Amino acid sequence: MNSLSIFGTSSDAGKSTLSFALTYLLHHRGIRVAPFKAQNVSNNSSVCDDGGEIAIPQHFAAEAIGIPTSHFMNPILLKSGSNNSAHLIINGKSVGEKDVISYYRDIDSLKPHAKKGFKKLLKTYDCIVAEGAGSPVELNLMNKDLSNIYIADTFGTKIILVADIERGGVFASIYGVYKLLPKKLKHNVIGVIINKFRGDRTLFDEGVEIIEERFGIKVLGVVPYKPFNLGFEDAQSLMNYTQDTKNAIIKVGVIKLPHISNFTDFEPLIADAQIELSFISSVSEISTCQLLILPGSKRVVEDLAWLKERGFEKILLSKEQKIVAICGGYEMMFEKILDPLCVESTCQETKGLGRIKGEIVFQEEKIVKKGTYNLFGTPVSGYEIHNGVTDKRAKEKKNLYATFVHGLFESDDFRYKIFHTIDKRYSGYDFKSYKVKSIEEFAKHIQAHVDIDFIHEQLL
Repeated sequence: MNSLSIFGTSSDAGKSTLSFALTYLLHHRGIRVAPFKAQNVSNNSSVCDDGGEIAIPQHFAAEAIGIPTSHFMNPILLKSGSNNSAHLIINGKSVGEKDVISYYRDIDSLKPHAKKGFKKLLKTYDCIVAEGAGSPVELNLMNKDLSNIYIADTFGTKIILVADIERGGVFASIYGVYKLLPKKLKHNVIGVIINKFRGDRTLFDEGVEIIEERFGIKVLGVVPYKPFNLGFEDAQSLMNYTQDTKNAIIKVGVIKLPHISNFTDFEPLIADAQIELSFISSVSEISTCQLLILPGSKRVVEDLAWLKERGFEKILLSKEQKIVAICGGYEMMFEKILDPLCVESTCQETKGLGRIKGEIVFQEEKIVKKGTYNLFGTPVSGYEIHNGVTDKRAKEKKNLYATFVHGLFESDDFRYKIFHTIDKRYSGYDFKSYKVKSIEEFAKHIQAHVDIDFIHEQLL
């Protein structure tokens, strides 16, 4: 059976959500299928079942169909680094920072890891849905492209193009990408999906004819825009969330740090009909927030300096403001942040906010684990990804809940505990049921507008 590559004709075309949906739909047709992305660039990651760390989209897609998550699904992950460098994770394990020039110079040394991950998955699964990255035809980078060209060429995958019609220029983007693909890969393109369509579908009937007749590319579907507030890959996709706030009774503010990480922590709040969630960048926006969240950060010392420069320190030290601090946010709350080995920055000692006594020490080996935790008197299924260590993974003080553990708000008990104290009208909801229902509804939406029968036939 053939595997499938999903190429975007631009960045943020919707590759992640369509890759997830197609993985889900093929799985429910009885195909043994797994998600894959050779190289991901995202501060949003999770801990997989084999103990590694991978980007959220592949983890989310695997969980959605009930298969074990593995570092083979995302063998190379890049996170924010200092200056012109990136924090590099290979096969789920951190290997330190690498500057961009060296990364691209040594790209051939990473290809075996991408190849091994794909081949390992093929031993268990019949079909791999390989998500691409950005555009596959950045001509100056094509020989350094791991997620698009390398995987499609190495494994002869069938290819679906995804075009974002909302951006404009959809015809040029489809035609340009197709014509610039290597000849070998052109033959493997089975069609294009027009994504994020708004308005009357019949208005694009002529557009479909143009693409099929003039370009010679089958249109596999025109997908109407549908919000999907789960599985965010990066900060850009996060900012596309939609929320119905007509019944909201509590306002929550998340400080939008420059290097914010693991922002899927807030998906349960976006989905909560009684919560209005905002990402805030200035102190003036806090006055109406009954809860303030200091989120995870990939560059704790830099983001702490950013907070202080913008005057957040006073409110974060206030015992009257209810605050949840997660991972990097937790680390900022201590009196000192020590980094003797310069793991994250060149500052070996940094003055923290001082709300929590003691110090955080950055160690070279990253803690990557998941499990069920007893936090603030409630059970939480979550995970940890951090270099900082201290005596406890969570601390509670007056109006402050601080922890290393991500996934806190997925706990219905914790959300009820904290929000019911803010407003007695808060009743909560079942997040797990919401998640299952949302996944099913989005997959049905894609199935209704994409020729999944044709795609299935092309894979046989």
